[in-house]
Amino acid sequence: MYILGISAFYHDSAACLIKNGEIICAAQEERFSRIKHDQSFPLNAIKFCLEFESISINDLSVIAYYENPRQKFLRIIKTHLSEAPNSFKSFLRAMRMWITSKLWVKKIIRRKLDFKGKIFICDHHTSHAASAYYPSPFTNSDILIMDGVGEWDTTTIWKGQKNHLQKLNNIKFPHSLGLIYSAFTYYTGFKVNSGEYKLMGLAPYGKPKYKELIYDKLVDVKEDGSFKLNMDYFEFTRGFKMTNTKFDSLFGRPPRIPESELTSLDMDLAASIQVVIEEIILKIVNHMSQTSSTKNLCLAGGVALNCVSNGNLFMNSNYENIWIQPAAGDAGSALGAAMYYWYGKKDKNLPEKKSKDLQKGSRLGTFYTDEEIKVYLDKNGYAYETLSDEVLYHKTAQLLADQNVIGWFKGRMEFGPRALGSRSILGDSRSENMQYQMNMKIKFRESFRPFAPIVLEGHTHEWFNFKNKNIDSTFKSPYMLLVGEVNSFDSKSNLKGDVFSLDRLKSIKSNIPAVTHINGSARLQTVSKITNPELYQLLLSFKELTNCPVLINTSFNVRGEPIVESPEDAYKCFMRTEMDFLVLNNYLLEKSKQPKFTETKDWRNEFKLD
Repeated sequence: MYILGISAFYHDSAACLIKNGEIICAAQEERFSRIKHDQSFPLNAIKFCLEFESISINDLSVIAYYENPRQKFLRIIKTHLSEAPNSFKSFLRAMRMWITSKLWVKKIIRRKLDFKGKIFICDHHTSHAASAYYPSPFTNSDILIMDGVGEWDTTTIWKGQKNHLQKLNNIKFPHSLGLIYSAFTYYTGFKVNSGEYKLMGLAPYGKPKYKELIYDKLVDVKEDGSFKLNMDYFEFTRGFKMTNTKFDSLFGRPPRIPESELTSLDMDLAASIQVVIEEIILKIVNHMSQTSSTKNLCLAGGVALNCVSNGNLFMNSNYENIWIQPAAGDAGSALGAAMYYWYGKKDKNLPEKKSKDLQKGSRLGTFYTDEEIKVYLDKNGYAYETLSDEVLYHKTAQLLADQNVIGWFKGRMEFGPRALGSRSILGDSRSENMQYQMNMKIKFRESFRPFAPIVLEGHTHEWFNFKNKNIDSTFKSPYMLLVGEVNSFDSKSNLKGDVFSLDRLKSIKSNIPAVTHINGSARLQTVSKITNPELYQLLLSFKELTNCPVLINTSFNVRGEPIVESPEDAYKCFMRTEMDFLVLNNYLLEKSKQPKFTETKDWRNEFKLD
C-alpha cells in the first residue's frame, strides 16, 4: 500500500512516499525548483517520489496532507477580526491567498495530479508528532512538538505507545515559542522562517543581559513551563511585522536594517532570547518527565531545530534517550501525515525497532548513477578523473589534509535542512583559517557563523563532551541536532579580553578550531558505516592520514541558494566559488583544469539573501 504525504503552501513544501509503513523516499520542492524555502505545490518532489519507485499516481492508495486548511483559515479570520481595524491590510492580503488557493487543497491535489483516490487531511501538530514518533527508535515515548503555529496549536505534548498517539496538553496561538524567537530574529535584522539559526549562532557572542527583561515584559512562564506572551509588544497578529514600536522602546531602537553592521545589542539580544527559550523548554520537559513512565523523548516542529536547546535537554533533562526528527520543520510533516495514516488511522503495528530508527540516515532523496554523471560531464566537456573507491577516499583525504576545500556529491540526497554528507562541502577541521575562508570565499555568508564537525562514530568521546552527561564510544548524533563541547577548548585562554567580538572567532584555540564556536561548542554529527558508508570511509582515510577523525561539513550551496540536488547544480556551485575540487560519485574534478565557466546571468541576484 503506497501513501504519498504532502506539505505545501506555507514554506518548505515537500513530498514523501511510504510503502506499507516503510519510508521509501522524501524530498523538498526547493531542491528541484531552486527557490529557497519554496512553498508552492511540490510537483517536482512528487514526480521524484513516483519515479523513484517506478509507480504512477494511480498506484497510490491515499494522499495525506499535513494540516487542516479549514481550521487554519478559521484561526486567521478570528485573529484578524479580533485585531480590526488595525489588521485590515494583512487581512485582505491573507484572504486573496486563501480564497484563490490555500483553502481548496483537495481540489488542487485532484486537479494537479489527476488523482481520484482518497485524500486524508491530517492536523498540523499530529503530522509533526507522527514524524517524531513513528520513525524514532522507540515504541513507547513522550513527544514534544514546538513551532510557530499550526491550525491553533503552537506547543503540544503527546504520548506514543506502540502505534497509538495521544495528545495530552497544548498551548494555543498567539502564545508561541517559535514566534517569540522569530520576533527576535526579525528585530535583529534576519529573515523570519529562515534566519533563526543565524540568531542561534550569534548568541554566544553576547551576554544574556536582557533575560530578566524578557521574562518581566514579554513572556510569563509558570513552573510547569506553560507560558503566555504579552501581545502588547508584538505585531504578528495584525500586520506584516513581528514587533511594534513598544518593542522598539523596550530595547531602545528600531529593528536592525538587514545586512547592516551587527552591534553588541544584537548579540546580547540573541544571547538573552536563546537562554530564555532553553529555560522554558527545559521546564516543559522536566514537568513532562515527572508524570511519565518512560525515559524516551521525541521532538519535532521548527523549534526542535534549535540544536543548542537540544544539547541542553540532552545534558540536563530527566530523559535518558532523545530522538529528534531531522526534518523537524514543515517539510517533515509530509512524512508525518503519511505515517500517521498508516499507523494511526489504519492501525498497523510498528515494526520491531531494536534501538534503530526508521529514518535511514535521512538519505531519502535523489540518487545519480556513475553513467548519468559521466554523460553530463562528457556532454559539457568538463575535465575529470575516474577513481576507484579506495583511491578516491585516499586522494580526497590527502587533498583535505593539504587544506583544499572539497565539494562532496555522493549517494542519496538528504531530507531536511541539514547536509549530512551526501550534498556537502568538506574541509579540514584542524585549520585555523578554514572557518573564515569557507564563510567568505565559499559560502558568501556572515563571518560569525560556525561550521559543524563530522566525526567517525565510535570516536566522539575522544573529541567532544556534554558537561553533565557522560558519553562513550556508543554515542550517536547522526542528524547534526545536538550541540556539545570541544574537549581541547581551553576556556581560560580563549575567553580573555573582549569575548563578545566577531573578531574573536579568528583566534580560537583548540585542536579543531575550524569547527569550534566562540564559546567552545560544536554541533555534532556522528557518521555511521551503516547509514553513510561513503563518508565513513573518507573519514577513516583522513584519520589514518592525520590521526584526526573530524572534518568540517557544511551544506553544498551558497548563501540564499537551496542545497544542490543534481550534478549540474553541484558543478555550478563549484565553479561559482573558490572550492578547489569536486567529487561527483567516483569522478574527481580539479578547478584549475576546468574550461572557462561563463554565467548566462548574474547568479548573485538569482538567489535572494536570507
